[in-house]
Amino acid sequence: MLLKNPFPALGDTSPADDGVLLRPMTEADLPHAQALSAELRWPHRLTDWEHVFALAEGLVAERDGKIIATALRWLWGERHATVGLIIVTPACQGRRIGHRLLTALLDGLDHHTVLLQATMEGRGLYERLGFVRTGEIRQHQGVAQPAPLIALPEGWRLRPAGQNEAQALHRLDADARGMPRPQLIDSLLAQAEACVVLDHDGTQKGFAILRRFGRGHVIGPVIAPDTEGAKALIAHLAGTNAGRFTRIDIDFDSGLAEWLESLGLLRVDAATTMVRGEPLQHPDGAPRLFAIVTQALC
Repeated sequence: MLLKNPFPALGDTSPADDGVLLRPMTEADLPHAQALSAELRWPHRLTDWEHVFALAEGLVAERDGKIIATALRWLWGERHATVGLIIVTPACQGRRIGHRLLTALLDGLDHHTVLLQATMEGRGLYERLGFVRTGEIRQHQGVAQPAPLIALPEGWRLRPAGQNEAQALHRLDADARGMPRPQLIDSLLAQAEACVVLDHDGTQKGFAILRRFGRGHVIGPVIAPDTEGAKALIAHLAGTNAGRFTRIDIDFDSGLAEWLESLGLLRVDAATTMVRGEPLQHPDGAPRLFAIVTQALC
């Protein structure tokens, strides 16, 4: 349960002229939020909502006491944020409810770089609120096939993540994503079924995580210095999950799409990566984010 309102611009708790009330989301709202996502055929389980909400600040729109829309934001450090799970029930779409939610969600973030993944339907709204396109994500999924292992150069190897490696993985993720998200990485590690590290002469150069999500399992994030390193990480986890439903959301420019299809992971959808504010910064020589965590968390 939220102890205070993180969205002071909401003002009082009176409904608007159309009877729609915006208010902070609470844990008690999560079953209703999951039902909204299911209405759009999004795969999120209640457990998935609980995981993302534990790190988020959220809003719901109500009419006649029924939740008709949701929107969440995640604050990463003092200058970065992501927004996602912006859902309006189909019966209430076209009434600017999404615009009202997103405007409230962005309150206080004028000095933040804000990242999101836009559906085709939502892209126009985000552009009107100052977001610009920076890339594209391709969603691949299917029953994973056994994957041939990728040969690595001398001095490189894959190994399980150690218990004391969280800080190194925090650094790799921050450099690759362009924002610090240690609490997110810690939460992923806590629920991971597997986390594999790409190691070069004892130094962590990349990693990837396999965990339960939606209809089955998801691989992400995948962070590596190059495409071959990313393939090695993905092949290992896809092989671990062979015969089970597996999803991965990749950077369109990663060069992995055709190879993923050879593993039984077919492209099923796409989203537009959009940013408002300063562009994301990456140190010289930083590893690359080949696959995101989820389209909501990015």
